[in-house]
Amino acid sequence: MNYLAIDTSRSSLTVAVGGKKSAVSFLPDCALNHSVVLMDEIEKCLALAGIDKTEIDVFACCVGAGSFTGIRIGVATVKALAYALQKKVLGVTSFDVLAYNISDGRKKLAVIDARHDNFYVSGFDENMNVCFLPSFIGLSELKELSGEYEIISDCEIEGVPHIVADVKDGFIKAVEAKLGYASENVETLVPLYVKKSQAEEES
Repeated sequence: MNYLAIDTSRSSLTVAVGGKKSAVSFLPDCALNHSVVLMDEIEKCLALAGIDKTEIDVFACCVGAGSFTGIRIGVATVKALAYALQKKVLGVTSFDVLAYNISDGRKKLAVIDARHDNFYVSGFDENMNVCFLPSFIGLSELKELSGEYEIISDCEIEGVPHIVADVKDGFIKAVEAKLGYASENVETLVPLYVKKSQAEEES
C-alpha cells in the first residue's frame, strides 16, 4: 500500500512517501510558512520516490494538536488530494507522533509545548492505547504525571525528566502503524484542537 503523509502541525515540515517505494523530506524550521513550501516538497518527495500521486492509496496527515494554522493547511491539502484522486485518508495525532518513538511497552505521556509553562498531553498504555485523553495542563500537573508515565516531548522541559522525540521518524512510524484505519470517507479527517484558537474563543 502506497501512502503520502504530511505533518504541518509544528514549525518543522515532514513529507513522506512509503510503500513499494519511499522518500522523506524534512525541513526543521518552516517558520510556520507551510503553505508556501508544502506543494513543492510533496512534488519533490514523489519525484525522489519515483511514484506518481495517482499511485498513492492513502493520503495521511497529522491532525493536531499543534499550530492551528498548520493543522488546517495539512488537513485541507490531504482532503483535496484524496477528493481529486478518490483515495483513502488517514489522520494521526501529534501525540501518536511522539508516542511511537518509544516501542518498549512502557506507559508514556506525549507532551507538546503550548507555551508559558502549559502543555498539550495525552497518555498511552503499554499497548499504545490512549489511557489519558488529550488535555491542556500546566507545569505543576505535568510534574505530578511524570511519576506515573515516561514523558516524551517535542521540547525541553525544565525540571521534568523526559525524552525529546524525533518527530520525523515518529510520524512515519505512527502512519505506518495505522494504515489499516484509513477511511474512504474524506470527511472523517478533521483537526484535533485540544484548546480553541484565540479567534474561535473571541467569536
